[in-house]
Amino acid sequence: FHRAAPHRGDLAVNLALGITLLWLPLSVAALGRGLFVKYRFTDRRISVITTAPWQNEQLDAAYEEVSQVVSIGRGVGAWGDMVITLRDGSKIEMRSLPRFKEMEAYILARRDE
Repeated sequence: FHRAAPHRGDLAVNLALGITLLWLPLSVAALGRGLFVKYRFTDRRISVITTAPWQNEQLDAAYEEVSQVVSIGRGVGAWGDMVITLRDGSKIEMRSLPRFKEMEAYILARRDE
């Protein structure tokens, strides 16, 4: 299976831009993602694990439940954001995902098996 944390480039860019007060909220969000969020892709499911002191949760979805995957590159394509829409209409958002195009292809391949 594949494990991924949010891309460190996203954290670095947001912290560098955090010196401006305008970008500060985005820097705090990137720091929180970098510290407390993990993504896991197994042969059976997708997991988004949050281990923040104020929120401890794990979202799981089987590949059979996936109806659509949309991803967009950020950071000159080094990382990207992904939204996975499930058959029941709910969505799983993943931000700053490294190797996002490879993961999108993996999810679609597992879904179509």
